[in-house]
Amino acid sequence: MPKSLFLFALFTILAGCSTTKSKKIDNYVFKNKKERKEYLNSYNKALQLWKVPFEEQYVPTKFGKAHIIVSGPKEAKALVLLHGMDASSTMWYPNVESLSKNHRVYAIDFLIEAGKSESPKNALSKEEIISWYTEIFDYYKLKKYDVAGASRGGWIATLLALQENSKMDKLVLLSPAQTFDNIDQINKASSAFFLKLFPNKKKLKKTLEAFAYYPDKINPVYKNQFYLANKYSKSNTSLLQMQPFSEEDLKKIKIPVFLLIGDYDVINSEKSLLRANQFVSNVKTETIKKAGHFLSIDQAEDVNKKIIAFLNK
Repeated sequence: MPKSLFLFALFTILAGCSTTKSKKIDNYVFKNKKERKEYLNSYNKALQLWKVPFEEQYVPTKFGKAHIIVSGPKEAKALVLLHGMDASSTMWYPNVESLSKNHRVYAIDFLIEAGKSESPKNALSKEEIISWYTEIFDYYKLKKYDVAGASRGGWIATLLALQENSKMDKLVLLSPAQTFDNIDQINKASSAFFLKLFPNKKKLKKTLEAFAYYPDKINPVYKNQFYLANKYSKSNTSLLQMQPFSEEDLKKIKIPVFLLIGDYDVINSEKSLLRANQFVSNVKTETIKKAGHFLSIDQAEDVNKKIIAFLNK
């Protein structure tokens, strides 16, 4: 087992053990209603950072209730946004204004972690993840849609792109975790694991300094939401499925793909770009200067322009 995957497993097991005696409520993610309420209040405050009109919608699925933030022109081409681990859909606050100009944006909260989607389950198999998103796409009758995924959301987006019946048209990957290669700088990246296990403001600061080139650019309102997500929400064993895709799988992706990483990224390095260029037939890769793993915040204006140019091409 690769060292990075071992730490993923250890992190998940330890975090899960710390919450097994918690009082059960209708949503797996939070230990109790008080903590869930505090987190949701922080989510709503962070959502006020969005600079475009939006609507919060809920879609019933067989796995639980999906929460989707919808914005942009109703008749425009659909763009699905998949966020990073514990980041929730509010992480797109520096990007959504630009992305919503020519797209109908659907930002989906992942089902079994901090956010507004709800499920009694504590893990989903790959097949269940695919089924859950497919239910949402079918509900909205999405056809020939684009997808942008960040970090863990990039891994999920790649998984969805591999499906034979996928109607995905273009794929944007922002430093996708465990997608083309294992975690690059495991020692620095482990700060996020310890924040989850032993949450405090000092560990939050260390994590943001490791994952962002400009940690001070992160809005304090969103920073608080991200902290509460790590402090209050449980972990899920779905993380254990996140292994880099095989050469055979990557060769199956025929749609246009745009892969961006930061030059100070702790998750990906040039090895990810090389592997993408080697095995994905229609891929464009680029390194964003002065950006870490949180490149969509570090260099929001530059990243927004590049994504839009790719999607509109």
